[in-house]
Amino acid sequence: MNKILKWLFILIFIIIVSAAGFVFIVMEGSCAIVSRFGKIVDVHMEAGLYFKLPWPVDKIITYDTRNQYMDSGYSETLTNDKINVILQTYLVWKVKNAEKFYTSIGDFTVAQRYLNDLAANSKNGVLGNYVLSSLVSTNLEDIKIDEICKTIEEQVAQYAINNYGIEVEALRIKRLALPDVNIQSVFNQMVTDRQKFVSQYLAEGERDSAIIVSEAEAKAAEIVAQGRLEAAEINAETEKKIAQIYGEAYDKNSDLFIFLKKLIALENSVNPDTTIIMRASESPFDVIMKANEGIKDEH
Repeated sequence: MNKILKWLFILIFIIIVSAAGFVFIVMEGSCAIVSRFGKIVDVHMEAGLYFKLPWPVDKIITYDTRNQYMDSGYSETLTNDKINVILQTYLVWKVKNAEKFYTSIGDFTVAQRYLNDLAANSKNGVLGNYVLSSLVSTNLEDIKIDEICKTIEEQVAQYAINNYGIEVEALRIKRLALPDVNIQSVFNQMVTDRQKFVSQYLAEGERDSAIIVSEAEAKAAEIVAQGRLEAAEINAETEKKIAQIYGEAYDKNSDLFIFLKKLIALENSVNPDTTIIMRASESPFDVIMKANEGIKDEH
């Protein structure tokens, strides 16, 4: 009985070992290529249990299909305005077409090197269409980093999927630096950019100042004109009142009125230093002569 069980276990073991040579497992997040004497006979992109012929007939090559992250190297690139910039990008990629990946690259290390070269070439081509202010500027409207990244990503993704079977999920700029020789030129450009705003603000200030001064002068002229009009009205009313008073005074005693007018005229005509040669019998000095005659008559 023990001998039978022993042979039974051996048989089961042989069956299991033999069966293991005919099946293989593709884990979640992986893919597998079945190569028979160096020729691809099957590609499995989904997780599961699959059949194969035992080694050395069939060979199984597995790849990780999860997203892979890589930093590109630092590359110096020339912008459209002839300024050197140093860019480092990062990529997120994964194996999308396992058969093409296997036949074109076949190795993750080599894939990263190819992607790095591809990103560098694309950066050189794309940044040649943009000026430095598209990357660094005090004016947010001039910065076009998202647009630049999208263009580079589209170029890299298209080439990678067509030639390597690699899907590029994202490509972004990680670091931006400038060679020492270009730092001063960048500062000068930033000063020039700010000077545009200074000139604009000065022009707007001068325009607003001219408007304010013009409005103030117009208002002042309006006030002066109104004051002169009111003064003229007051003067006219005053003259009217004076004429009315003079008229009433003349009506009451014309001789006295004339006498007082002549005295006022005489007072306004002379002062202690005045020397006037006139006939005493003529106005307004006839008042003095008549006064003297009145005194003589009393005596």
